[in-house]
Amino acid sequence: MNLVKLSVGSESVEDLIGWQAIYAKRWQDGLPRHVTRMWPKREPEILNGGSIYWVIKGLVQCRQRILRMDEVYGEDEIRRCAIVLEPDIHRTHTAPKRPFQGWRYLKPEDTPADLPEGRESEEALPTELSQALAEIGVI
Repeated sequence: MNLVKLSVGSESVEDLIGWQAIYAKRWQDGLPRHVTRMWPKREPEILNGGSIYWVIKGLVQCRQRILRMDEVYGEDEIRRCAIVLEPDIHRTHTAPKRPFQGWRYLKPEDTPADLPEGRESEEALPTELSQALAEIGVI
């Protein structure tokens, strides 16, 4: 089982990478995290090889493997879930995703495939073109 999440404020996969590199320094182990109020009820399934798929500009564009879930408390003393992520970000084929709040479960059969080896560093298509191609099922 996987999760899907909007990467709010990111214009590109590179933005997400940069933001995570800065934010990960806050944690003792240096691993990136996504902190959320809700704890996934399907935690055992997610921790059995699941990833978080990031939606950037209306398209699923990349994923990160989920390593564990840590309990953290904010300044407001409310319990939260820190989804601890592998630092490596794997680019995927793009897939359109409508806006939503929070995170959602994403079944393995509904996940976009990783880009083939050697294509991970290719320059991305312009967002509008990528969305149009995804909508008609070309990519």
